[in-house]
Amino acid sequence: MTYPDIDPIAISIGPIAIHWYGLMYLVAFSAGGLLGRYRARRMPGQWTNTQIWDLVFYIAVGAVLGGRLGYAIFYNTGYYLSHPIEIFWVWTGGMSFHGGLIGVVLAVGLFARRSQRRFFEVADFLAPLCAPGLLAGRIGNFINQELWGRVSDVPWAMVFPAGGPLPRHPSQLYEAALEGVILFVIVWSFSAKPRRPGQVSGLFLLGYGVFRFFVEFYREPDVHLGPVALDWVTMGQLLSVPVIVAGAWLLMRRPHNGSH
Repeated sequence: MTYPDIDPIAISIGPIAIHWYGLMYLVAFSAGGLLGRYRARRMPGQWTNTQIWDLVFYIAVGAVLGGRLGYAIFYNTGYYLSHPIEIFWVWTGGMSFHGGLIGVVLAVGLFARRSQRRFFEVADFLAPLCAPGLLAGRIGNFINQELWGRVSDVPWAMVFPAGGPLPRHPSQLYEAALEGVILFVIVWSFSAKPRRPGQVSGLFLLGYGVFRFFVEFYREPDVHLGPVALDWVTMGQLLSVPVIVAGAWLLMRRPHNGSH
């Protein structure tokens, strides 16, 4: 299959160019806020619209800052140590989900403290809202011709002009389907019934970690990194292991003293 030649610039007005990837962030956070409003209707009196959009703001800041710093630390440490000012050049690309996750965890903690809520009261409300944002982000990766898959001869393999002449797995679409669609259905359905604190968050972490670990077998490792362990483990897989462990622990742990 031939990659559909999509211009990464969605709107261009004179010297101002708005990229699809940036618009996908707007879509992601808007979708999260709207889904949050819908979810709050099943929880009368617990969340106001203002609180939901305040939470979206905290998460947006945490995700962007954490994602950028995570990329600099996990994926390109040497370069950014030599060019530290470029860490702030977010328009040049380079974001890490795992770094963004750390930023989101910190943002949830800060929001919970300022709104006088328990951490998992916020985290479990947020977890079912996240997958559509991951879907939007992966579509943005696909449009940008980045994070393509390994060379393959499967019938749906694509030739990415930026990735050379050989057909590759469209791994961005695999992630969009698994992390964006299937994970959303699983976590949203699970959250429809009352769960112990941390369980909804745990299922999201476990699901994301497993899906990401699996897709990494089809995704081309970063050229400057390659496998980081055992000649096959990628950085994405290595970072997903603690996410899987944390998710499984939150999902299966039992409350102390029989409390709920």
